[in-house]
Amino acid sequence: MLMNEKNCKDKELNAFLQSNTKSHYLQTAEWAQVKNNWKHEMLVVKNNEKIIGVMSVLLKKLPIFNSYMMYAPRGFVCNPDDKEALEKLTTEVKRIAKKYNAFVFKMDPDIPDDNYDFKEMMKLLGYKYKANGKTIQPQFVYRLNIKDKTEEELLKSFKAKTRYNINLAIRKNVRIREGQRSDIPVFYDILKFTAKRDHFDMRDIEYYERIFDYMGTEHVRIFIAECENEPVAVAMSILYGNKVWYLYGGSLNRYRNYMPTYLLQWEMIKWARRKKCDIYDFGGVSGYKSENNPMYGVYRFKKGFNGEVVKFTDELYMVFKPHINNMWNILSDFYNKFLKSKR
Repeated sequence: MLMNEKNCKDKELNAFLQSNTKSHYLQTAEWAQVKNNWKHEMLVVKNNEKIIGVMSVLLKKLPIFNSYMMYAPRGFVCNPDDKEALEKLTTEVKRIAKKYNAFVFKMDPDIPDDNYDFKEMMKLLGYKYKANGKTIQPQFVYRLNIKDKTEEELLKSFKAKTRYNINLAIRKNVRIREGQRSDIPVFYDILKFTAKRDHFDMRDIEYYERIFDYMGTEHVRIFIAECENEPVAVAMSILYGNKVWYLYGGSLNRYRNYMPTYLLQWEMIKWARRKKCDIYDFGGVSGYKSENNPMYGVYRFKKGFNGEVVKFTDELYMVFKPHINNMWNILSDFYNKFLKSKR
């Protein structure tokens, strides 16, 4: 392929991914580079030379089975009512599965759980739904509609306590600055402290560097909250298409009563609004159903911004080699129970 032809194709693909309402940063070639220990295939289907559907598929080889697992995080990117696009993408999934000797394909699309027409269409195309309701990506997320809203309208819509905490941070002279790549160690150190304090897993620093390097400053922002010139809270967010996602964040114990995390979220929401986004996604809220859930505090914090919980459809999958898939599920369950017992 000639270079100018490739550039045209890349430009067309990026334009589709940026403009489609189901666009997602996880469905980009750049994110596939972040996941550098996976192979990658970008599936593109057309109608009359016009792109109607795209899906980024990650593939991981399991040496003991000499077979691949295929996964499309938040795929498909297309009109969920477009049967032709879904059929063509499914045909491409089967082609890639044959190419790599894959035993299973999984995806957790950005489709609300109450879209019953989509769910029925997927069943007709041969997909099954995971019975236990567990998904790789969060099934419950908290989203704020910011489309065509002013800063004043958004701030006024927040719960009174959240508005108070934002204003308190301002009165306490908390400053928010946008970090550079050189600030990733600062971001990482605070995130690492938070992970230890709040008992959650995190990745090595190279992972966050890859996000910054491959997604680029066009899409990624690191925000750092400072009190008396000391970094005390951090956050990373990604802009893609019509949404901004809050990815990671952490805070120190010092100055927590200055409420820097509230001001961080407000600054990221304002950034999303300036970029003319429709949605600000706070990320997962797995514990929102019960105040006894250890994750309920995360939901309570996000709830103050007066968005809504969105439940996505269950994980979809298609099995190509049942025996290998069964053995893999048994091993995975054993490994997860082992990790849980260690924790």
